[in-house]
Amino acid sequence: MAVPPTPTGSSTRGPAPSTPRQVLVPLALAQFICSFAGSNMNVMINDISRDLDTSVQGVQLAITIFLLVMAALMIPGGKLTDRFGRKRCLVAGLTVYGVGALLSAAAPGLGVLILGNSILEGVGTALLIPPVYILTTLYFTELADRARAFGAIMAMGGIGAAAGPLIGGLITSGLSWRAAFVFQALVVAAIVVLSRRIADPLPPEPSRPFDLGGAALSAVGLVLVVTGILATDDNGWLAAGLLALGVLVQAGFFRWIRAKERAGAEPLLSTSLFRNRTSNLGLLTQNLQWLILMGVSFVVAAYLQVVRGYDAIRTGVVFTAATAGLLAASLAAERFAKRRTPRTLVTTGFAVTVAGIATLLALAGDTSSAWASTPGLLMIGLGLGVMLTPSVNVVQSSFPEEQQGEISGLSRSVSNLGSSLGTAVAGTVLVADLAFGSYAAALIVLAAIGCAGLVAALLLPHRQGAD
Repeated sequence: MAVPPTPTGSSTRGPAPSTPRQVLVPLALAQFICSFAGSNMNVMINDISRDLDTSVQGVQLAITIFLLVMAALMIPGGKLTDRFGRKRCLVAGLTVYGVGALLSAAAPGLGVLILGNSILEGVGTALLIPPVYILTTLYFTELADRARAFGAIMAMGGIGAAAGPLIGGLITSGLSWRAAFVFQALVVAAIVVLSRRIADPLPPEPSRPFDLGGAALSAVGLVLVVTGILATDDNGWLAAGLLALGVLVQAGFFRWIRAKERAGAEPLLSTSLFRNRTSNLGLLTQNLQWLILMGVSFVVAAYLQVVRGYDAIRTGVVFTAATAGLLAASLAAERFAKRRTPRTLVTTGFAVTVAGIATLLALAGDTSSAWASTPGLLMIGLGLGVMLTPSVNVVQSSFPEEQQGEISGLSRSVSNLGSSLGTAVAGTVLVADLAFGSYAAALIVLAAIGCAGLVAALLLPHRQGAD
């Protein structure tokens, strides 16, 4: 396993880690807490809405804005790592995140909760997550070692998202929903301490230009698209207008970066990132995986609490099935990677996930048991656990070291956009009428999206490195 030396003159240099675990543990924990933050609020819907005098839609809005801020700022966050250094951005992101978590814990109303959780935690995540993937790629240069490292990080991310409802439910029922944000701040503090032994493998480049115009266009376009989806239930014409405007802004963004390249300037993203067919398909599968994971998490949690009347802890316990499935599949990720190609793993993952959603739907009518949702959730967890790591590895391994900042930011932006779309799309279908019919309709939408992911997976090359 190759560990790159710390360059002389790096402002973030420090003692070289004595073991790979000292690098991997804080990076995996960082992914865990960010994924946890995206799903743990799902079991607090009733508690937060009562305490802050808001509605299910208000809590959905806070969750979606958090995920959207991450998606909108992840690409700029990836570029900033080159300019200021990966270690420095990691610590800065953790600090902003911790402040947001503490502010959320003390929130007197929905507005302050959105500021702390949705804005500050979202900005912090956009700063800290790209360094996680860049540092992993730089430290683990062998394909097998990199697959193992990404497997651990994606396992922690998936477990954070899947176990968020259980951990959040336990904390909310035992203490309060505010204590869940204090828990996040404590984990972040632990990560800061653990990350002291991480040395930045490459020096920062303070003079490197930053494409502010491209960053603004990219962020505004993503915000408009997701906002359009959220507005669908209230005003169809407004939603259509926002979606159309978002598409136009994104088209303007691509024209902008092409013009920057033609002029010899450095754009926010190189257009070469979009010419790699294998990477494009990998990015699409990442987006759809997180869309399904967060969509299922929000829909099932909202249905169990609002329609079935479950409390936070009972809802969280039901989600242990998804956590168990995801953990089991993630622990076997290294063994799977040695025996099967990424294409096979991603294809299998989508097939199992769609079957899990179908099972969830088939058993949804059984109102006599709290465990009717567990077989489907278990299958969904297994399916997602099988394919999260190979999708990331396909994308990261498609580009050389000098483009890792760009592709890491793009990869995480695409994944977090999937998370925000999952909550927005499935949540919009569900909250239109919180009843069994809307619950079934939301699951059918997610199953159809899973089928689209299966098609994309079948188009991946049969072997790593083929394009």
